[in-house]
Amino acid sequence: MSEFIDHLKFTAAAGDGGRGCVSFRREKFVPRGGPNGGDGGRGGHVTLKATAQRTTLSHLRANSLVRAGRGGHGKGSNRTGADGKDKMLGVPLGTVVRDAATALVLGDLVGEGQELVVAQGGRGGLGNASFAGPTNQAPRYAQPGEPGVERLVELELKLLAEVGIVGLPNAGKSTLTARVTAARPKIASYPFTTLVPVLGVVDWKDRSFVVAEIPGLIEGSHAGAGLGHRFLRHAERTRTLLHLVDVGGPESADPVRSLEQLDEELRLFQPLLAEKPQLVVGNKIDLNPPEGRIDSLRRVAAELGRPFCAVSAATGEGLDGMFAELVRLMDGSSVGGGDSHDGR
Repeated sequence: MSEFIDHLKFTAAAGDGGRGCVSFRREKFVPRGGPNGGDGGRGGHVTLKATAQRTTLSHLRANSLVRAGRGGHGKGSNRTGADGKDKMLGVPLGTVVRDAATALVLGDLVGEGQELVVAQGGRGGLGNASFAGPTNQAPRYAQPGEPGVERLVELELKLLAEVGIVGLPNAGKSTLTARVTAARPKIASYPFTTLVPVLGVVDWKDRSFVVAEIPGLIEGSHAGAGLGHRFLRHAERTRTLLHLVDVGGPESADPVRSLEQLDEELRLFQPLLAEKPQLVVGNKIDLNPPEGRIDSLRRVAAELGRPFCAVSAATGEGLDGMFAELVRLMDGSSVGGGDSHDGR
């Protein structure tokens, strides 16, 4: 399995254009033949192409320099040089492309087959035949080819998903993802089990949508603590956020504090995340949570104007109501902070 890489830089070097040719007709009985030098060929482009066949940037990790072909030189008899060979690189859907030197966004590749030229090949030089005219019938000069563009390109992958599952370590994100999709993330009872985002497809009734499990956030994730800083960018593209909070046994952290911590990290990383539709889900109700724990989380969710569900990702209890709330949020319906579970 390829290592998950969602950020890298490489130098894209387009091909130089070929030089034009200085040539004259040399035929028997034509002592003063006219110019017939051909033009140089165009240098090759470096192009990125979005494809669903790629899910990580790992295949580009070894390519610190990507160079396209040089254009061929022009030749006599008005023969144009061959264009340089283009270099095409496949990237995952959701790849943001920047000029690393200026931070200028060159493109956002989100559609299957979408292409972006990141380094344009140089134009081929004109041969002397192109400069012939009434006042200069035998030009003895031609143009050199133009150099190809060379730039440092930065790629940043942001997963495309309709629902982003966020939560503290051991909140049960991987268990929930495995329960509701065909994805099989690693599951264990220690922090940071999931080291990469996991995508899965949910099929519920007549609906189908993609969910992304974002690796565990901790306090300070927005500033680089833990693993969250590496993966918070993936929450930016989601339409809806599912805040998964552990409400389980007595050893679990205070769920209200956990929710507040999640909100703070998301807000500090990207304030616009706070404007997304959000669902609060209390998980691990199969562990007989202490009395009042679910009610307190439900109350805080209502104060924030968010719907609330209590579920067990391990047993599947409450998941049908959770899906109903998610669909309403994705469809833009007002849910009014309701609760799809009786809270036990």
